[in-house]
Amino acid sequence: MEIEKKFLVKELPDDLESCKSYTIEQAYLSTSPAVRVRKRISTDNKEFFLTVKSSGMFAHEEVESDIGESTYQNFLLEAKGNVITKQRYILPLLDGLKAELDVFKGIFEGVIMVEVEFPDEETAKKFTPPPYFGDEVTFDKRFHNSNMSTMSKSDISDLIHFVHTGHA
Repeated sequence: MEIEKKFLVKELPDDLESCKSYTIEQAYLSTSPAVRVRKRISTDNKEFFLTVKSSGMFAHEEVESDIGESTYQNFLLEAKGNVITKQRYILPLLDGLKAELDVFKGIFEGVIMVEVEFPDEETAKKFTPPPYFGDEVTFDKRFHNSNMSTMSKSDISDLIHFVHTGHA
């Protein structure tokens, strides 16, 4: 079971560049259920994954499998909608938690979100976000990557406008 909260970001933390990071490219073969292929590139490694997620915005099942690069490329050809690219930074938080801060690139340039995965719902409910976290968007489907993959150019423009102004 994956339990996570998602937030917009008010400002980037000062020490962001010192944090572990990698580039992600992902696309969806299906959005219901969410079936995603992902390429993750770090300074010394390239990894490829196929992920299936059950429905649910706060808590859901997730199964991830390693796949090879050629399998990834073949799945990518079958993907529907927008390919999502982002730089992900891993930031330590209190109580052994970590934040995954995503700075989106390409067509979603300007969107910055952070998510935190929790060991249980109780920990998630007690969580106090750090000052750089903005509004919580866990239950706003616009900010889930599977939905972003289906957005039109107009929807993307509206999303980016919302991120920067706080209203539609």
